[in-house]
Amino acid sequence: MTASYLSAAFGERISVTVVESARVGTIGVGEATFSTVRHFFEYLGLSEETWMPACNATYKLGIRFENWRAPGHHFYHPFERQRVVDGFTLPDWWLADGGATERFDKECFLVGTLCDTMRSPRHMDGALFEGDLTDRPAGRSTLAEQGTQFPYAYHFDAALLADFLRDYAVARGVLHVVDDVVHVARDERGWISHVATRGSGDLAGDLFVDCTGFRGLLINDALDEPFESYQDTLPNDSAVALRVPVDMEREGLRPCTTSTAQAAGWIWTIPLFGRVGTGYVYARDYCTPEEAERTLRRFVGPAADDLEANHIRMRIGRSRRSWVNNCVAVGLSSGFVEPLESTGIFFIQHAIEQLVKHFPDADWDPALRSAYNTLVNRCMDGVREFLVLHYYGAARADNEYWRDTKTRKIPDSLAERVEQWRTKLPHPESVYPHYHGFEAYSYVCMVLGLGGIPLKPSPALRMLDPSAAQREFRLLATQAEDLRRTLPSQYAYFAQFR
Repeated sequence: MTASYLSAAFGERISVTVVESARVGTIGVGEATFSTVRHFFEYLGLSEETWMPACNATYKLGIRFENWRAPGHHFYHPFERQRVVDGFTLPDWWLADGGATERFDKECFLVGTLCDTMRSPRHMDGALFEGDLTDRPAGRSTLAEQGTQFPYAYHFDAALLADFLRDYAVARGVLHVVDDVVHVARDERGWISHVATRGSGDLAGDLFVDCTGFRGLLINDALDEPFESYQDTLPNDSAVALRVPVDMEREGLRPCTTSTAQAAGWIWTIPLFGRVGTGYVYARDYCTPEEAERTLRRFVGPAADDLEANHIRMRIGRSRRSWVNNCVAVGLSSGFVEPLESTGIFFIQHAIEQLVKHFPDADWDPALRSAYNTLVNRCMDGVREFLVLHYYGAARADNEYWRDTKTRKIPDSLAERVEQWRTKLPHPESVYPHYHGFEAYSYVCMVLGLGGIPLKPSPALRMLDPSAAQREFRLLATQAEDLRRTLPSQYAYFAQFR
């Protein structure tokens, strides 16, 4: 991703070399994304019709959380902003009405219905479903007033995408060296001068990008940059993953990632075209790797028989600085949190975009490095806070693991925000203030869906006429039914490209 983006940004004005070992495998389970990832592909000039079939990609309209509140309960965190009526969001009106059902996500958003019925966000001709909503009757709330959230992200086979981007980058002049780095050399300033490889000799450069994963070969090993752990607040440190072949024509393609709470963590389910990526993220303080694998295989069922499991130790936290001297860490070497909200690839994209914006010249202005590190650190720290909310805010408390999520230390800033949210749902001024990919509506969905934080409706709503809000709820329900009826299934949409 980094080489492709740099080559697209700067063309022949810089030379880019990727050194990649044939012996060191990739983690290869990061298959779900944010909706902002579409900007990455657009920047490279890649259409969905070009890259998605090659990577067995599918659409992701949000995340389905199962069993986080109680067994059998589920809710969606959608890629969809809230509608506003008379200055209050539909979730505000919903809460003031006593939460008529537990399905705030289907009453306040369209995406829940599309996910439940496995709809594609595009019609067979490629038209996006948002176009179906433009002929809304005049009223006191419109989608245009709020600015629409792009309605989907992607699931894809990470290994296939890496191969696709390798070919893309090499075709645009990136040099691809398949070799092992055996030594990282530093000059008298402590900056990296070159890397020594096993078969290709010394490779010199001006700027070095560390994409060596949890090992942090350049940023942590060679430059001794400290790693700051998040595990005091996010204890999940391991995962076991399976790649499960599935007959998608028979089973269908649900257009969302699913996170299913378990006794010591949660299981992800990511539907690709032709298989499902699934894995159990857990804390070793509460579960052994053998127990985790047995749990995952039981969850998958007979389809897991004879499949090889991939066990992963995760380094949760971030490097103190991701840019040190002439080395920039991107990806796992920079930082990582458990993949509960599909942030791994988002962190990569954010780092690359900021690297281009802060790219140095021969003067190596230290202000560029400092600004870059501030933005990257704030982004990761914000995601940490959002993920901690998932556990602290979950009503589930049926064993030691889940009870400890309510008593474990949480960031002071989050504790202050939670107190505000008890009497007023999250809004742009009461969530983590720096860019980290999540808007206020994401926090609203979590505090309403998880069910563990007592919430009070705004007293002002008792004195407002609810008629306009009631009309908006009815309109949303009508639109959801129209979309369920007219949109194709996600399987049908992608099968046409095959």
